[in-house]
Amino acid sequence: MTQMNAILIGAGARGAGGYAPYALDYPHELTFVAVAEADPIRRSRFAEKHGIPPERCYETWEPLLAETRIADIAVICTQDRMHYGPTMQALKQKYHVLLEKPMSPDPKECLEMEQAAIQNNRLLTICHVLRYTPFWSTIKRLIQEGTIGEVASIQLNENVGYWHIAHSFVRGNWNNSEKASPMILAKSCHDMDVLSWLMDRQCTQVSSFGSLMHFREEQAPEGSADRCLDCKVESTCAYSAPRFYLSDQYKGWAGHFTQELTKPNIIQGLRETDYGRCVYRSDNNVVDHQVVSMEFEGGATAMFSMCGFTYEQERRIQIMGTGGELRGEEGKITIFDFLTGQKTEISIPSQASGHGGGDSGIVASFLNEVRNYTGQESLTSASASVRSHLIAFAAEKSRLNKGQSINLNEYAQELMAKEESVN
Repeated sequence: MTQMNAILIGAGARGAGGYAPYALDYPHELTFVAVAEADPIRRSRFAEKHGIPPERCYETWEPLLAETRIADIAVICTQDRMHYGPTMQALKQKYHVLLEKPMSPDPKECLEMEQAAIQNNRLLTICHVLRYTPFWSTIKRLIQEGTIGEVASIQLNENVGYWHIAHSFVRGNWNNSEKASPMILAKSCHDMDVLSWLMDRQCTQVSSFGSLMHFREEQAPEGSADRCLDCKVESTCAYSAPRFYLSDQYKGWAGHFTQELTKPNIIQGLRETDYGRCVYRSDNNVVDHQVVSMEFEGGATAMFSMCGFTYEQERRIQIMGTGGELRGEEGKITIFDFLTGQKTEISIPSQASGHGGGDSGIVASFLNEVRNYTGQESLTSASASVRSHLIAFAAEKSRLNKGQSINLNEYAQELMAKEESVN
């Protein structure tokens, strides 16, 4: 098996912690030869783990990608609004690119990246990792085999988790659409992608409702303060930062704001970073709940619900077919056959890799596609991702226009016309 060389741009949680560990587990398949990361501690730690010499460690991606291509693959895991520049340059330099989702919060940039991959004859694979998990790939196979007949309707719930929405989407990097992406992209483009994939037909109409209902200053409890450590009512708040980050259950998430998970370091982080701010007094603007209704070619429908006010962090799906029904939640799939009345349960073993095995699954698949590349698209190619991104963009447009129904074909043509007029 041919070993592939890669460069990493962005050595944060997803790059260094999600995808790069594959190279440590399977060094005969993948090795990293360079890293670009602004944070010096993350940069040096990644270099040490992967044996990268100092001359191949960069503060920014520009000098790395200004050089002649030094590897087969570029893994790009910068923040949402920092994807476009390095992706376009990497494709120009003839790297095959594995890009963290979402592609971009700008539809124009998504279209341009898709075209750049085609023009440079390179793979641009987006990290929609759900497709690569045993759980979701089993559901896809069961649908393809006709187990429940023709799909008529799908209901998918994304239960974000009350602690996770507070961490990532109120206090964290994805809390403001002006700095990152709307919630439907930042958190739920996975779901738009998997719904489109399971339906396997074009989405034609989208409408959406949602709002930032709770995490606002007017909802702040009386006597609360700007920071949890200074708050008189912190002990009665479900979203207390000290309760989250000083507990054994969620201490690992403090790694987003401190390098050493000691109690003094965590407390210092709570005093100095946004992760210690009151959830009611942060600069967040993304929704804390949203629903999306979709119609597909042939009349099939889907309903998606994202909500931050849940105890568990999980996805639950119900697929209603003409010959049966399928229900799934992480780890278990149940099939009901209308003809026989039989109920069948399928248990999916737990996975060591993140996202239910999707993190390692996508890397393994991508490496195989690079080795055997003859111009074909990958499972989660830019072209496939653009289609599901358009659903998300249309959903956000609908939400901002009080649920107005958006025709996807007309919306796509409108975006293409804008792109052509700019060019």
